Amino acid sequence: MDRRHFIKAGSIVMGAGLLSSELSYANDRNIKKNVRLGVIGVGGRGRRHVAVCLNRQDVDIVAICDIQEDSLARCREQFKKVGQNLPKEYTGGFEAYKHMLDKEKLDAVIIATPWQFHHAQAVDSMKAGVYVGCEVIAGLTLDEHWDIVHVSEKTGVPYMCLENVAYRRDVLAILNMVRQGLFGELVYLTGGYQHDLRGVLFNDGKSSKGEGVEFGPEKGFSEAQWRTQFNIDMDGDLYPTHGLGPVMNFANINHGNRITEVVSYSSKARGLADYVDKKSPGHPNGKIHYKNGDITVSLMNCANGEVLEITHDVHLPRPYSIGLRVQGTNGIWMDVNKGIYIEGKSAKNHQWDKASDWLKEYDHPLWAKYESSAAGASHGGIDWFVVNAFIESVKQQRQTPIDVYDSVTMSALFPLSIQSIKEGNKTLEFPDFTKGKWKTRQPTFALDDSGF
Repeated sequence: MDRRHFIKAGSIVMGAGLLSSELSYANDRNIKKNVRLGVIGVGGRGRRHVAVCLNRQDVDIVAICDIQEDSLARCREQFKKVGQNLPKEYTGGFEAYKHMLDKEKLDAVIIATPWQFHHAQAVDSMKAGVYVGCEVIAGLTLDEHWDIVHVSEKTGVPYMCLENVAYRRDVLAILNMVRQGLFGELVYLTGGYQHDLRGVLFNDGKSSKGEGVEFGPEKGFSEAQWRTQFNIDMDGDLYPTHGLGPVMNFANINHGNRITEVVSYSSKARGLADYVDKKSPGHPNGKIHYKNGDITVSLMNCANGEVLEITHDVHLPRPYSIGLRVQGTNGIWMDVNKGIYIEGKSAKNHQWDKASDWLKEYDHPLWAKYESSAAGASHGGIDWFVVNAFIESVKQQRQTPIDVYDSVTMSALFPLSIQSIKEGNKTLEFPDFTKGKWKTRQPTFALDDSGF
Protein backbone atom coordinates (compact mmCIF):
# COMPACT_ATOMS: atom_id res chain seq x y z
CA MET A 1 0.00 0.00 0.00
CA ASP A 2 1.67 3.24 -1.07
CA ARG A 3 1.27 6.52 0.79
CA ARG A 4 -1.49 7.99 -1.36
CA HIS A 5 -3.55 4.77 -1.25
CA PHE A 6 -3.04 4.70 2.51
CA ILE A 7 -4.34 8.26 2.82
CA LYS A 8 -7.35 7.44 0.63
CA ALA A 9 -8.12 4.32 2.67
CA GLY A 10 -7.80 6.30 5.88
CA SER A 11 -10.25 8.90 4.60
CA ILE A 12 -12.78 6.20 3.77
CA VAL A 13 -12.59 4.79 7.28
CA MET A 14 -12.86 8.29 8.73
CA GLY A 15 -16.03 8.74 6.73
CA ALA A 16 -17.42 5.70 8.49
CA GLY A 17 -17.22 7.65 11.74
CA LEU A 18 -14.08 6.23 13.36
CA LEU A 19 -11.47 8.42 15.01
CA SER A 20 -8.05 8.46 13.38
CA SER A 21 -6.44 7.23 16.61
CA GLU A 22 -8.47 4.05 16.27
CA LEU A 23 -7.57 3.32 12.65
CA SER A 24 -5.58 0.12 12.27
CA TYR A 25 -2.88 1.00 9.78
CA ALA A 26 -1.02 -2.21 10.58
CA ASN A 27 -3.19 -4.56 8.54
CA ASP A 28 -1.98 -4.22 4.99
CA ARG A 29 0.58 -1.49 5.43
CA ASN A 30 3.88 -1.43 3.58
CA ILE A 31 6.54 -0.66 6.17
CA LYS A 32 8.93 1.94 4.81
CA LYS A 33 12.63 1.36 5.01
CA ASN A 34 13.43 5.07 4.94
CA VAL A 35 11.32 8.13 5.65
CA ARG A 36 11.61 11.01 3.20
CA LEU A 37 11.50 13.99 5.55
CA GLY A 38 11.18 17.72 5.02
CA VAL A 39 11.93 20.22 7.80
CA ILE A 40 10.05 23.53 7.83
CA GLY A 41 12.03 25.91 9.99
CA VAL A 42 15.70 25.20 10.73
CA GLY A 43 16.32 27.72 13.46
CA GLY A 44 17.63 26.51 16.80
CA ARG A 45 14.77 24.10 17.51
CA GLY A 46 14.56 22.80 13.96
CA ARG A 47 18.27 22.06 13.86
CA ARG A 48 17.96 19.96 17.02
CA HIS A 49 15.46 17.77 15.21
CA VAL A 50 17.78 17.67 12.20
CA ALA A 51 20.61 16.50 14.47
CA VAL A 52 18.52 13.61 15.78
CA CYS A 53 17.45 12.58 12.28
CA LEU A 54 20.99 12.77 10.87
CA ASN A 55 21.99 10.13 13.39
CA ARG A 56 19.34 7.73 12.10
CA GLN A 57 19.78 5.27 9.24
CA ASP A 58 16.05 5.27 8.42
CA VAL A 59 15.56 8.98 7.68
CA ASP A 60 16.48 10.87 4.54
CA ILE A 61 16.17 14.63 5.04
CA VAL A 62 15.54 15.53 1.43
CA ALA A 63 14.44 19.15 1.88
CA ILE A 64 14.67 22.01 4.36
CA CYS A 65 12.82 25.31 4.35
CA ASP A 66 13.64 28.60 6.05
CA ILE A 67 13.52 32.28 5.13
CA GLN A 68 16.79 33.16 6.90
CA GLU A 69 20.14 32.47 5.28
CA ASP A 70 21.87 32.25 8.67
CA SER A 71 19.64 29.34 9.72
CA LEU A 72 20.10 27.58 6.38
CA ALA A 73 23.88 28.04 6.58
CA ARG A 74 24.04 26.57 10.07
CA CYS A 75 21.92 23.64 8.94
CA ARG A 76 24.20 22.99 5.93
CA GLU A 77 27.11 22.64 8.34
CA GLN A 78 25.25 19.89 10.19
CA PHE A 79 25.06 17.83 6.99
CA LYS A 80 28.67 18.53 6.05
CA LYS A 81 29.87 17.56 9.51
CA VAL A 82 28.44 14.05 9.17
CA GLY A 83 29.29 13.69 5.48
CA GLN A 84 25.72 13.58 4.18
CA ASN A 85 24.43 15.08 0.95
CA LEU A 86 22.90 18.52 1.33
CA PRO A 87 19.11 18.62 1.15
CA LYS A 88 17.18 20.72 -1.34
CA GLU A 89 16.61 24.19 0.09
CA TYR A 90 13.41 26.22 -0.15
CA THR A 91 13.56 29.87 0.81
CA GLY A 92 12.69 33.35 -0.41
CA GLY A 93 9.44 34.00 1.43
CA PHE A 94 6.77 32.65 3.77
CA GLU A 95 5.19 30.63 0.97
CA ALA A 96 8.38 28.67 0.29
CA TYR A 97 7.16 25.64 2.23
CA LYS A 98 4.28 25.28 -0.23
CA HIS A 99 6.76 24.85 -3.07
CA MET A 100 8.53 22.19 -1.04
CA LEU A 101 5.26 20.30 -0.52
CA ASP A 102 4.46 20.55 -4.24
CA LYS A 103 7.83 19.50 -5.60
CA GLU A 104 9.14 16.93 -3.12
CA LYS A 105 7.77 13.43 -2.59
CA LEU A 106 7.70 13.66 1.19
CA ASP A 107 6.46 11.13 3.70
CA ALA A 108 6.56 13.55 6.62
CA VAL A 109 7.43 17.06 7.72
CA ILE A 110 8.68 18.46 11.00
CA ILE A 111 7.46 22.01 11.63
CA ALA A 112 9.66 24.15 13.88
CA THR A 113 8.76 27.69 12.84
CA PRO A 114 7.41 30.56 14.98
CA TRP A 115 3.99 29.80 16.47
CA GLN A 116 1.97 32.01 14.14
CA PHE A 117 2.87 29.82 11.13
CA HIS A 118 2.15 26.37 12.59
CA HIS A 119 -1.53 26.15 11.71
CA ALA A 120 -1.24 27.00 8.01
CA GLN A 121 1.87 24.89 7.49
CA ALA A 122 0.32 21.88 9.23
CA VAL A 123 -2.96 22.16 7.33
CA ASP A 124 -1.23 22.47 3.97
CA SER A 125 1.02 19.51 4.78
CA MET A 126 -1.88 17.28 5.75
CA LYS A 127 -3.75 18.25 2.59
CA ALA A 128 -0.64 17.17 0.67
CA GLY A 129 -0.87 13.74 2.30
CA VAL A 130 2.19 14.28 4.51
CA TYR A 131 2.50 13.26 8.15
CA VAL A 132 2.91 16.27 10.44
CA GLY A 133 5.17 16.46 13.48
CA CYS A 134 4.68 19.99 14.80
CA GLU A 135 6.38 21.90 17.55
CA VAL A 136 4.14 23.57 20.10
CA ILE A 137 1.74 25.28 19.82
CA ALA A 138 -0.85 24.06 17.26
CA GLY A 139 -2.50 27.43 16.56
CA LEU A 140 -3.22 30.88 17.92
CA THR A 141 -7.01 30.60 18.09
CA LEU A 142 -9.54 27.96 19.04
CA ASP A 143 -10.81 27.97 15.45
CA GLU A 144 -7.31 27.09 14.22
CA HIS A 145 -7.22 24.13 16.61
CA TRP A 146 -10.57 22.87 15.35
CA ASP A 147 -9.39 23.35 11.77
CA ILE A 148 -6.41 21.07 12.38
CA VAL A 149 -8.75 18.40 13.76
CA HIS A 150 -11.15 18.67 10.83
CA VAL A 151 -8.38 18.52 8.20
CA SER A 152 -6.75 15.52 9.88
CA GLU A 153 -10.09 13.75 10.01
CA LYS A 154 -10.97 14.59 6.42
CA THR A 155 -7.60 13.59 4.95
CA GLY A 156 -6.83 10.73 7.33
CA VAL A 157 -3.35 12.17 7.84
CA PRO A 158 -1.91 11.96 11.39
CA TYR A 159 -0.81 15.11 13.23
CA MET A 160 1.51 14.88 16.25
CA CYS A 161 2.55 17.57 18.69
CA LEU A 162 6.26 17.00 19.34
CA GLU A 163 5.83 17.32 23.10
CA ASN A 164 9.12 16.02 24.45
CA VAL A 165 8.52 16.33 28.21
CA ALA A 166 5.98 13.50 27.94
CA TYR A 167 9.01 11.28 27.28
CA ARG A 168 11.13 12.50 30.18
CA ARG A 169 12.51 9.53 32.10
CA ASP A 170 10.99 10.43 35.46
CA VAL A 171 7.67 11.30 33.79
CA LEU A 172 7.44 7.91 32.09
CA ALA A 173 8.41 6.12 35.31
CA ILE A 174 5.65 7.95 37.15
CA LEU A 175 3.23 7.06 34.34
CA ASN A 176 4.28 3.45 34.88
CA MET A 177 3.52 3.79 38.60
CA VAL A 178 0.17 5.47 37.91
CA ARG A 179 -0.87 2.65 35.60
CA GLN A 180 0.12 0.07 38.22
CA GLY A 181 -2.02 1.84 40.83
CA LEU A 182 0.76 2.94 43.18
CA PHE A 183 -0.84 6.35 43.75
CA GLY A 184 -4.36 4.95 44.05
CA GLU A 185 -7.17 6.96 42.50
CA LEU A 186 -5.79 10.25 41.19
CA VAL A 187 -7.25 13.45 42.63
CA TYR A 188 -4.97 16.43 41.88
CA LEU A 189 -2.28 16.96 39.25
CA THR A 190 -0.10 19.94 38.45
CA GLY A 191 2.46 20.94 35.84
CA GLY A 192 3.68 23.93 33.90
CA TYR A 193 6.47 25.75 32.20
CA GLN A 194 8.52 27.36 34.95
CA HIS A 195 11.70 28.54 33.32
CA ASP A 196 13.60 31.85 33.41
CA LEU A 197 13.44 32.86 29.73
CA ARG A 198 14.58 36.46 30.08
CA GLY A 199 17.87 35.69 28.36
CA VAL A 200 15.94 34.06 25.52
CA LEU A 201 13.37 36.83 25.12
CA PHE A 202 16.11 39.48 25.10
CA ASN A 203 18.91 38.18 22.91
CA ASP A 204 20.75 40.13 20.22
CA GLY A 205 23.05 37.26 19.31
CA LYS A 206 26.08 39.30 20.33
CA SER A 207 25.85 39.62 24.09
CA SER A 208 26.46 36.61 26.26
CA LYS A 209 23.26 34.79 27.22
CA GLY A 210 21.38 36.72 29.86
CA GLU A 211 23.01 40.07 29.10
CA GLY A 212 21.07 41.36 26.11
CA VAL A 213 18.08 43.72 26.18
CA GLU A 214 17.01 43.63 22.51
CA PHE A 215 14.28 41.76 20.68
CA GLY A 216 12.32 41.90 17.42
CA PRO A 217 12.99 41.00 13.78
CA GLU A 218 15.69 43.64 13.32
CA LYS A 219 17.66 43.52 16.56
CA GLY A 220 16.69 40.18 18.07
CA PHE A 221 18.35 36.81 17.58
CA SER A 222 16.68 33.41 17.39
CA GLU A 223 13.44 33.27 19.42
CA ALA A 224 13.86 36.90 20.51
CA GLN A 225 13.00 37.85 16.93
CA TRP A 226 9.38 36.77 17.39
CA ARG A 227 8.57 35.17 20.75
CA THR A 228 8.98 38.31 22.86
CA GLN A 229 6.23 40.07 20.93
CA PHE A 230 3.68 37.52 22.17
CA ASN A 231 4.49 38.61 25.73
CA ILE A 232 3.75 42.19 24.76
CA ASP A 233 0.48 41.46 22.96
CA MET A 234 -1.15 38.58 24.86
CA ASP A 235 -1.99 37.72 28.46
CA GLY A 236 -2.36 34.01 29.12
CA ASP A 237 -0.52 30.70 29.20
CA LEU A 238 1.62 31.01 26.08
CA TYR A 239 3.32 27.62 26.41
CA PRO A 240 1.02 25.06 28.06
CA THR A 241 2.02 21.70 26.59
CA HIS A 242 5.12 20.91 28.67
CA GLY A 243 2.94 20.74 31.77
CA LEU A 244 -0.38 19.65 30.34
CA GLY A 245 1.00 16.95 28.03
CA PRO A 246 2.37 14.70 30.82
CA VAL A 247 -0.58 15.47 33.11
CA MET A 248 -3.02 14.44 30.37
CA ASN A 249 -1.33 11.04 30.15
CA PHE A 250 -1.46 10.57 33.92
CA ALA A 251 -5.20 11.39 33.97
CA ASN A 252 -6.13 9.55 30.74
CA ILE A 253 -7.48 12.73 29.17
CA ASN A 254 -9.27 11.91 25.87
CA HIS A 255 -8.96 8.22 26.78
CA GLY A 256 -11.75 7.57 29.28
CA ASN A 257 -11.60 11.06 30.79
CA ARG A 258 -11.70 14.63 29.55
CA ILE A 259 -11.20 18.22 30.66
CA THR A 260 -14.62 19.83 31.09
CA GLU A 261 -13.89 23.45 32.04
CA VAL A 262 -11.06 25.88 32.65
CA VAL A 263 -10.46 29.19 34.39
CA SER A 264 -7.21 31.19 34.24
CA TYR A 265 -5.67 33.92 36.36
CA SER A 266 -2.73 36.17 35.56
CA SER A 267 -0.53 38.21 37.90
CA LYS A 268 0.75 41.70 37.23
CA ALA A 269 3.48 42.00 34.62
CA ARG A 270 6.68 43.41 36.09
CA GLY A 271 9.47 40.93 35.41
CA LEU A 272 10.48 41.73 31.83
CA ALA A 273 10.55 45.52 32.17
CA ASP A 274 12.43 45.21 35.47
CA TYR A 275 14.98 42.89 33.85
CA VAL A 276 15.71 45.30 31.00
CA ASP A 277 15.88 48.30 33.32
CA LYS A 278 18.41 46.56 35.56
CA LYS A 279 20.56 45.50 32.60
CA SER A 280 20.39 48.82 30.79
CA PRO A 281 18.85 51.65 32.84
CA GLY A 282 16.75 53.97 30.72
CA HIS A 283 16.56 51.61 27.73
CA PRO A 284 13.23 51.99 25.88
CA ASN A 285 12.52 48.25 26.12
CA GLY A 286 12.32 48.73 29.88
CA LYS A 287 9.41 51.12 29.42
CA ILE A 288 7.24 48.79 27.31
CA HIS A 289 3.97 47.56 28.78
CA TYR A 290 4.32 43.78 28.64
CA LYS A 291 0.77 42.49 28.67
CA ASN A 292 1.55 38.91 29.66
CA GLY A 293 1.44 38.52 33.42
CA ASP A 294 4.54 37.15 35.09
CA ILE A 295 2.61 34.16 36.47
CA THR A 296 -0.41 32.60 34.79
CA VAL A 297 -2.31 29.83 36.55
CA SER A 298 -5.06 27.75 34.95
CA LEU A 299 -7.38 25.43 36.86
CA MET A 300 -9.28 22.68 35.08
CA ASN A 301 -12.01 20.25 36.09
CA CYS A 302 -12.17 16.75 34.63
CA ALA A 303 -15.09 14.47 33.89
CA ASN A 304 -13.77 11.90 36.39
CA GLY A 305 -13.45 14.49 39.17
CA GLU A 306 -9.74 15.39 39.11
CA VAL A 307 -8.49 18.96 39.27
CA LEU A 308 -5.56 19.97 37.05
CA GLU A 309 -3.41 23.06 37.66
CA ILE A 310 -1.06 24.39 34.97
CA THR A 311 1.35 27.31 35.50
CA HIS A 312 3.21 29.57 33.06
CA ASP A 313 6.17 31.30 34.75
CA VAL A 314 8.98 32.57 32.49
CA HIS A 315 9.57 36.25 33.38
CA LEU A 316 11.14 36.03 36.84
CA PRO A 317 14.43 34.69 38.22
CA ARG A 318 14.04 31.02 39.14
CA PRO A 319 15.55 27.57 38.53
CA TYR A 320 13.90 25.48 35.81
CA SER A 321 11.02 23.19 36.72
CA ILE A 322 7.96 21.67 35.08
CA GLY A 323 6.35 21.66 38.53
CA LEU A 324 4.78 18.25 38.14
CA ARG A 325 2.73 16.78 40.96
CA VAL A 326 0.68 13.58 40.99
CA GLN A 327 -1.49 13.07 44.05
CA GLY A 328 -3.95 10.30 44.73
CA THR A 329 -5.60 8.29 47.47
CA ASN A 330 -2.41 6.29 48.12
CA GLY A 331 0.31 8.91 47.83
CA ILE A 332 2.07 11.73 46.04
CA TRP A 333 5.02 12.58 43.76
CA MET A 334 6.50 16.04 43.25
CA ASP A 335 9.32 16.73 40.83
CA VAL A 336 10.44 19.96 42.51
CA ASN A 337 11.56 18.27 45.73
CA LYS A 338 12.30 14.96 43.96
CA GLY A 339 10.15 13.20 46.53
CA ILE A 340 7.64 10.36 46.61
CA TYR A 341 5.42 9.26 49.46
CA ILE A 342 3.32 6.08 49.21
CA GLU A 343 1.24 5.37 52.30
CA GLY A 344 2.14 2.06 53.88
CA LYS A 345 5.11 1.55 51.55
CA SER A 346 7.38 4.53 52.14
CA ALA A 347 10.25 4.08 54.59
CA LYS A 348 8.81 6.37 57.24
CA ASN A 349 5.32 7.57 57.95
CA HIS A 350 4.62 11.11 56.68
CA GLN A 351 8.17 11.52 55.35
CA TRP A 352 9.37 11.75 51.77
CA ASP A 353 11.31 8.98 50.10
CA LYS A 354 13.91 9.89 47.52
CA ALA A 355 12.05 9.71 44.24
CA SER A 356 15.14 8.23 42.55
CA ASP A 357 14.71 4.97 44.46
CA TRP A 358 11.16 4.52 43.17
CA LEU A 359 11.92 5.80 39.67
CA LYS A 360 14.70 3.27 39.25
CA GLU A 361 12.40 0.42 40.28
CA TYR A 362 9.60 1.55 37.95
CA ASP A 363 11.76 2.71 35.07
CA HIS A 364 9.63 2.65 31.93
CA PRO A 365 10.42 -0.08 29.36
CA LEU A 366 11.00 2.60 26.69
CA TRP A 367 13.92 4.06 28.60
CA ALA A 368 15.24 0.67 29.65
CA LYS A 369 15.39 -0.37 26.00
CA TYR A 370 16.46 2.83 24.24
CA GLU A 371 18.65 4.69 26.73
CA SER A 372 21.80 4.16 24.69
CA SER A 373 20.08 5.23 21.46
CA ALA A 374 18.98 8.50 23.09
CA ALA A 375 22.41 9.28 24.53
CA GLY A 376 23.68 12.64 23.32
CA ALA A 377 20.32 13.93 22.08
CA SER A 378 19.25 17.33 23.36
CA HIS A 379 17.15 17.89 26.48
CA GLY A 380 18.66 14.88 28.19
CA GLY A 381 17.70 12.46 25.44
CA ILE A 382 13.97 13.16 25.33
CA ASP A 383 14.24 14.79 21.91
CA TRP A 384 15.34 11.41 20.55
CA PHE A 385 12.28 9.71 22.03
CA VAL A 386 9.72 12.12 20.62
CA VAL A 387 11.33 12.12 17.15
CA ASN A 388 11.66 8.34 17.26
CA ALA A 389 7.96 7.96 18.03
CA PHE A 390 7.08 10.20 15.12
CA ILE A 391 9.44 8.55 12.62
CA GLU A 392 8.42 5.02 13.61
CA SER A 393 4.77 5.98 13.12
CA VAL A 394 5.54 7.23 9.62
CA LYS A 395 7.61 4.15 8.75
CA GLN A 396 4.85 1.82 9.84
CA GLN A 397 2.07 4.00 8.40
CA ARG A 398 0.28 3.98 11.72
CA GLN A 399 -1.26 6.54 14.03
CA THR A 400 1.12 8.66 16.11
CA PRO A 401 1.13 8.02 19.88
CA ILE A 402 0.21 11.65 20.52
CA ASP A 403 -2.63 11.96 18.03
CA VAL A 404 -4.40 15.04 16.70
CA TYR A 405 -6.97 15.10 19.52
CA ASP A 406 -4.34 14.91 22.26
CA SER A 407 -2.17 17.43 20.41
CA VAL A 408 -4.83 20.13 20.12
CA THR A 409 -6.15 19.51 23.63
CA MET A 410 -2.79 20.23 25.26
CA SER A 411 -2.31 23.27 23.01
CA ALA A 412 -5.81 24.75 23.30
CA LEU A 413 -5.07 26.10 26.77
CA PHE A 414 -3.18 28.88 24.93
CA PRO A 415 -6.31 30.59 23.45
CA LEU A 416 -8.63 29.46 26.25
CA SER A 417 -6.48 31.02 28.99
CA ILE A 418 -6.27 34.27 27.04
CA GLN A 419 -10.05 34.33 26.66
CA SER A 420 -10.69 33.49 30.33
CA ILE A 421 -8.40 36.27 31.56
CA LYS A 422 -9.76 38.78 29.06
CA GLU A 423 -13.32 38.05 30.20
CA GLY A 424 -12.55 38.64 33.88
CA ASN A 425 -11.36 35.15 34.84
CA LYS A 426 -14.44 33.56 33.35
CA THR A 427 -14.83 29.81 33.65
CA LEU A 428 -15.03 28.41 30.12
CA GLU A 429 -16.22 25.12 28.75
CA PHE A 430 -13.25 23.14 27.48
CA PRO A 431 -13.94 21.88 23.96
CA ASP A 432 -14.30 18.16 23.41
CA PHE A 433 -12.22 17.68 20.28
CA THR A 434 -13.10 13.96 20.23
CA LYS A 435 -16.83 14.76 19.97
CA GLY A 436 -17.76 12.29 22.68
CA LYS A 437 -15.46 9.45 21.69
CA TRP A 438 -13.25 10.05 24.74
CA LYS A 439 -15.64 7.78 26.67
CA THR A 440 -14.55 4.67 24.77
CA ARG A 441 -11.06 5.55 23.53
CA GLN A 442 -8.36 3.46 25.21
CA PRO A 443 -4.93 4.84 26.23
CA THR A 444 -2.32 4.43 23.49
CA PHE A 445 0.70 6.38 24.74
CA ALA A 446 3.87 4.54 25.84
CA LEU A 447 2.21 1.26 26.70
CA ASP A 448 5.30 -0.89 26.05
CA ASP A 449 8.84 -0.73 24.68
CA SER A 450 7.84 -0.56 21.00
CA GLY A 451 9.29 2.92 20.53
CA PHE A 452 6.03 4.83 20.79
